[in-house]
Amino acid sequence: MPVPPPDKVTQLITAVITDAGCELEGVTVSAAGRRSVVRVVVDSEAGLELDEVAGLSRSISTVLDAAPGIGEAAYTLEITTPGVDRPLTLGRHWRRARGRKVAVSLAEEKVSGRVGEVVDEQVQLVLRARPTPEIRTIALADVRSAVVEVEFSRPDPAELALTGMPRGSDAAAEPADEIVLDNEETT
Repeated sequence: MPVPPPDKVTQLITAVITDAGCELEGVTVSAAGRRSVVRVVVDSEAGLELDEVAGLSRSISTVLDAAPGIGEAAYTLEITTPGVDRPLTLGRHWRRARGRKVAVSLAEEKVSGRVGEVVDEQVQLVLRARPTPEIRTIALADVRSAVVEVEFSRPDPAELALTGMPRGSDAAAEPADEIVLDNEETT
């Protein structure tokens, strides 16, 4: 018996995720032989620690196991965070990427800069310029696509200062790790 479609799973688990102070970013259900793989992508303003992801996995598994038609199905539950390769599509994605270097495609050009403050559906990008970095405000509605760029060197302190990140902050220098936790159910 297959697991119900993603919209039904979403309906069942949303309250568990929001009660934990997290946001549901997406649900996919795919066939994997005789079982289904239910992949749940979650995030929060403060990011998630492995213990928090494990707790969510247990809570979501309990809800799914109790649901008619799901608890009897063989499925593998994966709880994950979006990871560094998630496109920046919502204001909250941009806020979480503050201080990070991003590649942004607009209608007429592509720009690369550091994410600064996000206010009223606009983002301030700190662009590398000589002699000092400069700030450019871009409406989120004008962004066709945007992704965080992985950096292997320390960011320019002058750029970080313009983003509002504290000097010496490693938040912008370290790529976010994707956490995947498998909770295999065999029934």
